[in-house]
Amino acid sequence: MALRDLIENETGAQRLMGYVLDVTQPDKRARCFLSLTDQHLNRHKVLHGGIATTLLDSAMGATASLSVDPTGRAPFLTISLTTQFVAAASGPSVVTATGQITGGGRSLLFVQGTLRDEADRLIATATGVFKRVPPSQLDGPRGETH
Repeated sequence: MALRDLIENETGAQRLMGYVLDVTQPDKRARCFLSLTDQHLNRHKVLHGGIATTLLDSAMGATASLSVDPTGRAPFLTISLTTQFVAAASGPSVVTATGQITGGGRSLLFVQGTLRDEADRLIATATGVFKRVPPSQLDGPRGETH
């Protein structure tokens, strides 16, 4: 995987947390990588649950996007997201969230996600529903997405 294949610093959340998104794998499953630092840990010195959920949401949303756009940039909105925490992750380490489409139709997709550490230990799972933003709604006033 070449550096140019990764999506970095594209959103405020990415810049704030430092995660990287890979939408280039042949299995059409997006992957979200984060190198854990003290900034990502809660008061118990383990990965904060909100950050874990954000990684899962990003990987799952990009996976939904890959179903219609090979660049993984077609916008999908998260309709629902449920996260189950299985184990604690602590730094320094790299965690990886991966999405997989499990069903759906033209506008709604059901996606599951897993978050694993470097040892391939399961940290969290998630299920979600993602809605495609219709192309007609992409060019609002000032180019905003609705």
